[in-house]
Amino acid sequence: MEESLLPLDRLPLGKRARVKKLMSEGALRRRMLDLGLVWDTEVEALQKSPSGDPTAYFIRGAVIALRSEEACKVLVETI
Repeated sequence: MEESLLPLDRLPLGKRARVKKLMSEGALRRRMLDLGLVWDTEVEALQKSPSGDPTAYFIRGAVIALRSEEACKVLVETI
């Protein structure tokens, strides 16, 4: 199953995926969980900032901006 997972920062704009694993630890992991990035949560990549980082994601009814260094630690499975 892990071979079908990709980091959230590689999810193409307009595509949806489900969270399958968090690779972060400590305060960053707690922040991701607080934002709603728990197992099987649906996430959609909405748009990138003009500079390319951060990217806006639709998570549990809210739009959340995550930098690539944070999003790369969230493994997702596309839907």
